[in-house]
Amino acid sequence: MQIQDRVEQVDDLDRYVYHGRIDIPNSYSAGTVGSHFLTELRDKKIFLGMKCEKCNVVYVPPRSTCKYCFAKMDDSWVEVADKGTLLTYTVNFAPTAAQPAESPIIYGIVQLDGATTGFVHMLGEVDLEDLRIGMRLQAVFKPERDASILAVKYFKPLK
Repeated sequence: MQIQDRVEQVDDLDRYVYHGRIDIPNSYSAGTVGSHFLTELRDKKIFLGMKCEKCNVVYVPPRSTCKYCFAKMDDSWVEVADKGTLLTYTVNFAPTAAQPAESPIIYGIVQLDGATTGFVHMLGEVDLEDLRIGMRLQAVFKPERDASILAVKYFKPLK
């Protein structure tokens, strides 16, 4: 099929609809705070957070500025546990190229022990009928990791 076959003019105006997929290469810089978080995750399999000394909020993933009081948190690193509590979840029955996992894909927000905020990631080794808010989970790391959030394969239920 040629490109002309996928383009449709709308309302006899200079507006067109392209039917298909356009791949757009993209790079993302995690910055100094995010890079430190990701390299520690990759190299040591530890979760680091950033603590606001004014609000006592521990952000995981970390951020350099508190979203409540706007204080700078330049060197307030704290280690948090790789275990936590499921705050909420959703189930996706359609895997994508961005999340190449077995269907269904379960996404959860996990509040790691020692953190105030929730950490979004996939859940694994759990049956849909066993899912519940408040369940305890633990991170499962990939054997071969890069400095990305996907160094964590998923979170699984604690026995």
